[in-house]
Amino acid sequence: MIHSLFIINSQGDVFLEKHWRSVISRSVCDYYLEAQRANGNDINPVIATPHHYLISIQRGGVSFVAVCMEEIPPLFVIEFLHRIVDTFQDYFSDCTESIIKENYVVVYELLDEMLDNGFPLATESNILKELIKPPNILRTIANTVTGKTNVSDILPTGQLSNIPWRRSGVKYTNNEAYFDVVEEVDAIIDKSGATVFAEIQGYIDCCIKLSGMPDLTLSFVNPRLFDDVSFHPCVRFKRWEAEKLLSFIPPDGNFRLISYHIGSQSVVAIPIYVRHNLSIKTGEQARLDLTVGPKQTLGRTVEGKLLFIVNFCYSSLAQNNYI
Repeated sequence: MIHSLFIINSQGDVFLEKHWRSVISRSVCDYYLEAQRANGNDINPVIATPHHYLISIQRGGVSFVAVCMEEIPPLFVIEFLHRIVDTFQDYFSDCTESIIKENYVVVYELLDEMLDNGFPLATESNILKELIKPPNILRTIANTVTGKTNVSDILPTGQLSNIPWRRSGVKYTNNEAYFDVVEEVDAIIDKSGATVFAEIQGYIDCCIKLSGMPDLTLSFVNPRLFDDVSFHPCVRFKRWEAEKLLSFIPPDGNFRLISYHIGSQSVVAIPIYVRHNLSIKTGEQARLDLTVGPKQTLGRTVEGKLLFIVNFCYSSLAQNNYI
């Protein structure tokens, strides 16, 4: 149960606070600021005080600090705080101090709908956009003249159904579904090109534009490789446990379906090759040439843009070099 939320800028000033159950003095943030001064950005996400628990995240140079009066699963609060930031980014395209200050009214409206008496209520973007219209210039001018707000007078249809993440009556002329698989590969490759260590952090982002109430199934070639998985609430977890299939009724629009991790214990086929040539001459600078390119994995070649961060380590004693 979350009692209050404080948003703190990089200078340590509380520029927004929201209370749901009881008003808590912003002086409670002194515990967080003391930990920040002592440890920099490496702050324990859970800070226990004599009467409160402070659970925090940092994103975009802004700290979000939730205050709880009793013990609560910290990951529950951390996930909710990340959902708040994601919602702000979806509404305002970014989540910085200046943007939050420019949209104070909409921010408070969103926080009112996302949390009810300390418990998460509406956290899906497509449902929130039915409740609170995203800001734009024309709507802001109209609200200023008429005195109205962005809050809708009609309750979203999804709030009254067994599928709260999807609104009913969705219709599209062209039914389309897009799945973007994004993976970050952290690997060490030795001088012969063999993989010494490799692990993958990945996620699947979806853009679903389907009419009605579609029921989708997504399968993987080898789902046993996943050792840490996080699902969107729409995924039927029991079927995943039994069959390793993703069965779900998707939200309308953009959402993240699954996040996963593949550890170094699994045999990971790196979709790129790295060739290097190191030459060192006495009295001259060392020269390192790297050649990186795609290679076939499971009969397919990586396409599109790749971002590489290469770390080089050379040992003159053991004559072992890794990339």
